[in-house]
Amino acid sequence: MADILWGLVDLGYNVGVLFTWFFLIAFLYNLSASINKPDKSRAQLSFIMMVSYIASLLMDPLTPTSHLNYFYYDAVTLLVLLLWHNFTEQAVPTPFYYLIVGLSFNACLFLGMHYDIVIQGTLYYWWFWTVYIFGMYFSDFTMALVLIINKDLLGLVRLKNVLQSDILRR
Repeated sequence: MADILWGLVDLGYNVGVLFTWFFLIAFLYNLSASINKPDKSRAQLSFIMMVSYIASLLMDPLTPTSHLNYFYYDAVTLLVLLLWHNFTEQAVPTPFYYLIVGLSFNACLFLGMHYDIVIQGTLYYWWFWTVYIFGMYFSDFTMALVLIINKDLLGLVRLKNVLQSDILRR
């Protein structure tokens, strides 16, 4: 089993390119879908994600601090998304919440991997690395998919609305 998982680690850069293509496709789809509509929010969010993922491809993934650098990319992307949310006057679409949660989850995984590999010096494969690999793939795929289909697949928006209504009732 560990050999299969090490093989998935070796595919990391190629999978990163694949997800970058997903975000490029999401941007092109949302751009074409919003040409004659006043709401361009999904196209703008797709553009932010596409630029972030393309910029992260320029980094060398084999450096010892690559996980920390990916953490910084996700943190900056989160900051840009939050600034977009504060300064835009458009309605906040469903994908915004998925991008915030997905990038936060990815950032936590990157920080965990940096701590595990660089600070602790772990060189053997253990359960957290499996969580990292499949968590990243699931998160990236979900973000790109929600940008394209604009549906609340995992119920994040519904959960936000329930939590918000509970807080307002108190």
